[in-house]
Amino acid sequence: MHIAIDASRTTVAQVTGTEHYARQMIRHILGQPRAHDYTLYFRDAPPDALFPRAEHATFNVIPFPRAWTHLRLAAETLRERPDILWTPAHALPFVFPGRAAVTVHDLGYRYFPQAHPPAQRRYLDLTTRASAARASVILADSRATADDLMRFYGTPARKIRIVYPGVDAPPVGDADAARRKYGLPERYFLFIGTLQPRKNIARLVAAYQRWRAAQTDDPPALVLAGGKGWLFDPAWVADADGVVLSGYIDAADKGAVLAGALALVFPSLYEGFGFPVLEAMTCGTPVICSSTSSLPELAGDAALLVDPLSEVAIAAAMRQIASDEALRSDLIARGLAQARQFSWEAAAAAALDALESAV
Repeated sequence: MHIAIDASRTTVAQVTGTEHYARQMIRHILGQPRAHDYTLYFRDAPPDALFPRAEHATFNVIPFPRAWTHLRLAAETLRERPDILWTPAHALPFVFPGRAAVTVHDLGYRYFPQAHPPAQRRYLDLTTRASAARASVILADSRATADDLMRFYGTPARKIRIVYPGVDAPPVGDADAARRKYGLPERYFLFIGTLQPRKNIARLVAAYQRWRAAQTDDPPALVLAGGKGWLFDPAWVADADGVVLSGYIDAADKGAVLAGALALVFPSLYEGFGFPVLEAMTCGTPVICSSTSSLPELAGDAALLVDPLSEVAIAAAMRQIASDEALRSDLIARGLAQARQFSWEAAAAAALDALESAV
């Protein structure tokens, strides 16, 4: 087959989950021992080391200032006529010939519309709805996302393939150096991610304050690691004892920050796929996470699952982790085993299976 891939998201400067997914999936798809030809389309020239060069892969840089997907990429697919076009994010070109596949990561904007600027929310809804209808096959990051596609857009189940992304084990460097760099205390619970309403930051801080108030000795801090997102409210952390805002954590330091935590506390209200949960497990860090959306799928029996709407439940889980060393050891062992089930090689193979079946 001739497979065209939208690689435009792989060249951005500050990589988030979607861009990381695109990079890793493309790298591992190119490494699959299958007799396909690939054309990767970029808006900006990729660094030489971004993807392995191979005889069966062509890199095509097609700069364009606006509406790149819907105009420039669409024109190239009209000219090249690949057997199938795959976009690793939610947006296919509105008009183009032939078959197509799209990855839908989550439909969080349908649950929390207020967490997105209005124009962005309308664009996400329009493009995801159109792409789900147009695609020959849809790759969903989780069963939760697949269910949402069927619920909100009436997508037939036969079009959806659940393809769990892989998880990378962040390199665990010098924990002391990382603490100094980000001003972290010796002992801390950790949240990592963008600080926005969907991440349930206000309730997490309130739960931590509830737990901290019941302690008689010097309790661990709560580190909120991540940039301030849309609708971040300073009141979430105002006058909160023991709460540290570290800011964005560089990728090279993420492993050390995760490994140094007493536990990752991730009571997010909605996740299509919660990378921090599995990343923490690979670092030997116990996990507390929500019992909703995709997180139970990822965590299995290797985390403490809590009602994200209950401060009492979140605080109780923190108490368990802080006071029960046997529980921590058990969660660490279970987490390491759970994370090994998610590999990029398996994800790439499953994605190619789906593309082949669509053609």
